[in-house]
Amino acid sequence: MQFSQFELAAIAIAIDDEVLEKRSETTKRRWGVHPTWRKREAEGEFALLYKELIDDESKFYGYFRMSKECFTFLLEKVKSDLTKKITRFQKPISPVERLAVCIRFLATGDSFKTISYSFRLGHSTVTEIVHSTCRSIVKRFKKDVIPEPTEEMWRKIAEDFEKLRGFPNCIGALDGKHFVIEAPANSGSIYFNYKHTFSIVLLALVDACYKFIAVDVGAYGRNSDGGIFAQCNLGKRLENGTLHVPIGKNLPGSSTFAPYVIVGDEAFPLKTYLMRPYPGHQATGDANKTNFNHRLSLARRLVENAFGILTQRFRIFQRKMKLAPENVDYIILSTCVLHNFLCEQKVYTGLINHSAQNAQPHLLNPLSVQPGRPANDAFAVRETFKEYLASTAGRNFIGQQYQE
Repeated sequence: MQFSQFELAAIAIAIDDEVLEKRSETTKRRWGVHPTWRKREAEGEFALLYKELIDDESKFYGYFRMSKECFTFLLEKVKSDLTKKITRFQKPISPVERLAVCIRFLATGDSFKTISYSFRLGHSTVTEIVHSTCRSIVKRFKKDVIPEPTEEMWRKIAEDFEKLRGFPNCIGALDGKHFVIEAPANSGSIYFNYKHTFSIVLLALVDACYKFIAVDVGAYGRNSDGGIFAQCNLGKRLENGTLHVPIGKNLPGSSTFAPYVIVGDEAFPLKTYLMRPYPGHQATGDANKTNFNHRLSLARRLVENAFGILTQRFRIFQRKMKLAPENVDYIILSTCVLHNFLCEQKVYTGLINHSAQNAQPHLLNPLSVQPGRPANDAFAVRETFKEYLASTAGRNFIGQQYQE
């Protein structure tokens, strides 16, 4: 028996309708809340464990990667954002449990599904809790712990670099950090980086105490550090002189005037306010240039140590993040905020000491350089620092730092 084209099309449509109807019947939601999740208040991880952790400071720290006092202070700041209305259908999740879910997710790097089963919460509920809590942390803390620097703050940062790191007139160490993500749909190669992974970039300026002075989150992985710096607000404001940076001062123990500068690696352009090392072929055989590169490297590695501390404490960054880029941005930004908050509360001592003791002098590997020739003024500033660090005053200054 043969069918016409019209009859075959009609049969195909009828079969598709039948399959869709059966599929909708099999996938129809059977419960408003799954029976397993209904036991959350009695058998969930938060219900069973939290009340025991609050009586043991060391266990609490091991679980949340922060002290009980820090957790409580954090809760008070974000509580209003995490409080949900009580309805006649179900009791909302408490602010303290919502914060615990988020901090535990960031601290362990466990998947949403793992957190879902351990806390006895739905997968979508855990996802919403983490994203909304990260946004609340940024909203409530960022202006306080990563404020826009004033002239007094810049001078204090420079003083710390002189006393603690042995590099004069330095107001920050600059670098970029790639955070690996799963390739977003239809994104092409914009997130694909030189390490052959997909990533989002955090560009950060760090002070002598490992705290973030300024951060830029969300750049595509394919962009270079120098290119990101040129396009971000930090780079633009440094370029046009609107970031309240003081004009400069005499270098310690000398009458040589020099501007305040930040230090970066070979990926950044040489500017009057940004020092990068001499190229390897120029430094070879030149003791003064080699000495300058060494001193700059010791100061610059602070930002790498800060990134190391960040990834040690928040293990979410030790795996590929399978999240939308806009959500990754807020997760990265919230951890930077928490990092500064915890530094201020002095709970990073162990990690900071460990990173400083195990840090090795940075070897200047060949990197793609920022195109464009620096202005003569930028060369002159670098020469000023090079000559000072090689002078008697510079050697005495460095010697005083080691004696202290």
